[in-house]
Amino acid sequence: MKLVIACDSYKGSASAAEAARALAEGAARVYPQARIETIPIADGGEGTVDAFLSAVPGRRLWAEVSGPMGEPVKAAYAMLEDGTAVLEMCAASGLTLVPPERRNPLLATSYGTGQLIAAALDAGCARVILGIGGSATNDGGAGMAQALGVKLLDGAGRPLPPGGGSLGRLERVDCSQMDRRARETPILIASDVTNPLCGPEGASAVYGPQKGATPAMVRTLDANLARFAALAAAATGRDVGDTPGAGAAGGLGAGLLLFCRAELRSGIDALLDAADFDRRAADADLVLTGEGRIDGQSAYGKAPVGVARRVKALGDIPVIAVAGGVGPGAEAVYACGIDALCSIAPGPISLEEAMAEGPALLADAAERVMRLARALGRR
Repeated sequence: MKLVIACDSYKGSASAAEAARALAEGAARVYPQARIETIPIADGGEGTVDAFLSAVPGRRLWAEVSGPMGEPVKAAYAMLEDGTAVLEMCAASGLTLVPPERRNPLLATSYGTGQLIAAALDAGCARVILGIGGSATNDGGAGMAQALGVKLLDGAGRPLPPGGGSLGRLERVDCSQMDRRARETPILIASDVTNPLCGPEGASAVYGPQKGATPAMVRTLDANLARFAALAAAATGRDVGDTPGAGAAGGLGAGLLLFCRAELRSGIDALLDAADFDRRAADADLVLTGEGRIDGQSAYGKAPVGVARRVKALGDIPVIAVAGGVGPGAEAVYACGIDALCSIAPGPISLEEAMAEGPALLADAAERVMRLARALGRR
């Protein structure tokens, strides 16, 4: 038997690489002679740098940047051998960098993400892959643009302060001093979010509340992003307000498309391409995938679904997802190529217990899956 294991991280419990090793350990209890390939994956959020470094030769670098609330943070990024820099927005402007009581999307800025892009350019990268999951911000990428030299000015010609809350005072966008390298270097935006910038399905309405936005804040932020997009479009000649994915990461998708040489791409597909997934999985007898939680939202492009879709394009290869938790609406993933779901929980267990024992529970779950596969004739 050949088994391919391509799983995301189980956040707070096991990294993607640790989870893949645990699943491989459990599978080997049943099929000790199996050929097992492990491919740690990520879809543009936390773990993207690690996943690329597991798939492709490269090195880890660090940059000190401004965090989402202005405090200094050290952000890691990868420089691959072919000159591609792999960055995570969440390392510079991520929600996990802000304690819950301090989260405020009116003030949070993507400035550090712009600094991280500049650091990669300073290091000599020829291309950037930027994963934009897990943001704390709702500023349309305004801070990112400011860090790269774009001037956002109020009616008196003064630079706007950080955060999406100040964009309502924006009167002029000046790109004349923007870092030329950021305009010319290809940037692949790794994201599986398809929301537009504004409106009921936009960045503010859909994702603002989880970043601390009240209903009143959502209305303010949505109006401010619309103003920012209109004035930036006038300055750049690019109208991206209705572009699917422009609302990703609090509108950072829009900011990158407006000011940089950027294109949106499925985050999981970018990683699977780098890992040569199609070739490695083409002769598999079974594929295991998974992440910390699978529910109704997973069908909209989460990493396990991205894996399943690629596998089904290769042929009739079974795909089983091992999840830390299975939530409401999880059955939607069956239409996306996942053939079966398995929870790591052996019975009633608290979330804290499950997270503390994650690798062991993953190994046991993989053993159960493989015993069932053997019983059904997978040799």
